[in-house]
Amino acid sequence: MTAHQQQMQGFAKYNREFNARLYQLVATLTEDERKKDLGAFFGSVHATLNHILLADRIWLGRFAHAFPAMASLQQAELVQHFSSLRDELYADFTVLSAQRCATDEVISRFADELTDTQLVGIMRYSNSQGQQREHPTWVAVAHMFNHQTHHRGQLSTLLHQLGHDVGVTDFVAYVP
Repeated sequence: MTAHQQQMQGFAKYNREFNARLYQLVATLTEDERKKDLGAFFGSVHATLNHILLADRIWLGRFAHAFPAMASLQQAELVQHFSSLRDELYADFTVLSAQRCATDEVISRFADELTDTQLVGIMRYSNSQGQQREHPTWVAVAHMFNHQTHHRGQLSTLLHQLGHDVGVTDFVAYVP
């Protein structure tokens, strides 16, 4: 296994485990706390969680298009078309949480299935503005994980504003 493959698997492990801990904490909030506009880019904790899931499913859809034979993406909930990066996938937190777990499992299987040949190969897709993009697949996969981390950092701040500490967020604390 190459360093690229190990890195992507490590990102998937971090993503899955940190999301589980984050959602466990968010489950202790009231519905009003979860949906209160706290001035973040997507407003609320709930809307930010929805955005992360939406973006993950958009990226998984792009990967499924680029690699149609990947078993990990065959039966996955993917987003191929969307009107806005603010689209709400699930208004109900319990459903959102269950769908996050399901998608994290898909991401983990996807990371396990990725080959070095795929990672260094060129991926082509259209971004959310319809512009054609092209770069090595590892860049897109790393971006998906970086995007999650970026918005979980925002969630950490929002939760702090609500009086909750998410604890250690460092990648190295989750991946040996």
